[in-house]
Amino acid sequence: MPSTRDGSYNQFAFALEILKLLAVKPRRREELSELLSIFLEQHGKSTDDGDVKQKLTRTIRKLRDCGIEIKSGTRSPYELVDSNFPVLLSTEQREALAIAAYFLSDMGFSAQASQIQRIGNLTQSDIPSFVKVDFSPPVDYSDRNLDAIVRQLQERIVQQRCYTIRYQSKPGSEARIKDINRSELRLHDGLLYLFAFIPDWRSWRFDHWHNIDQNQIFRVDRILSVGAASDTPWVSCDFPTLKICYRTSGQLANYKPRRKDEVVVYTDPEGKFREIEATIDYWFWFRQRILKYGENVQILSPQLLADEIKKEYKKIWEKLSADDNQDKQI
Repeated sequence: MPSTRDGSYNQFAFALEILKLLAVKPRRREELSELLSIFLEQHGKSTDDGDVKQKLTRTIRKLRDCGIEIKSGTRSPYELVDSNFPVLLSTEQREALAIAAYFLSDMGFSAQASQIQRIGNLTQSDIPSFVKVDFSPPVDYSDRNLDAIVRQLQERIVQQRCYTIRYQSKPGSEARIKDINRSELRLHDGLLYLFAFIPDWRSWRFDHWHNIDQNQIFRVDRILSVGAASDTPWVSCDFPTLKICYRTSGQLANYKPRRKDEVVVYTDPEGKFREIEATIDYWFWFRQRILKYGENVQILSPQLLADEIKKEYKKIWEKLSADDNQDKQI
């Protein structure tokens, strides 16, 4: 096709386009050449296949000479491993990145925090003095072996195929093989979990399928290995959920839900209580939160779970009473 002059195109623009394409994901030579041909055509340049591939090879070489690490092999795609391309940030942007790096570092993700620090060329002075974090997690997620486990789990989640993990529930206990279906990574109370739907899990609470007891958690730091993705796709469903209605009173009489799956369904005209409907997918985490609220919260429905919380409070009372009697005898 006839070439038209385009002032917005030059070798630098071509190199930037390569970086932008590789920043999205690793790409094989043929795919990259096809996308670059489209880019050249849009700028009125020659799109001869051999010429595009030569330009690609030369530009990749120049980018590597500039310190940008691009990995490739005979049978592997081009992969952007590391880039020192300068990033220009405003004061607010630097501050936002600094806070993110600070949070990640304190939560045990020091490797990810250092990446953010390198991107923005951040220093300690960029962290606002009014921000203080105290997570103190028991796990360093930047440990090389643990980082590899997290990356493998991310790959399986993207593939959306069933896989297995070798899991050790307690230090020193026997490791077991777990079949994993639909899954995702979740950060809860400073710990990273693999949250997974287990189709064949039998619940003692519910007699229907699917139910929230089939959603299981596995601490990522206790996963010893991740199996390859199978040919079996995930079940075609979202994680099972359950609606729970609870009442807040006392110090929580004006409670405002901050979670996306909670809504206020009724507010007492005298301001004495509110009723909240929560859509949950894991009972134990919700139970932990409800117990923290103490007398200020009461589960209204379903009755099965309301009774379970009552039994929990009864056990607590019996234990405290027994301890109190024992202290009196001493």
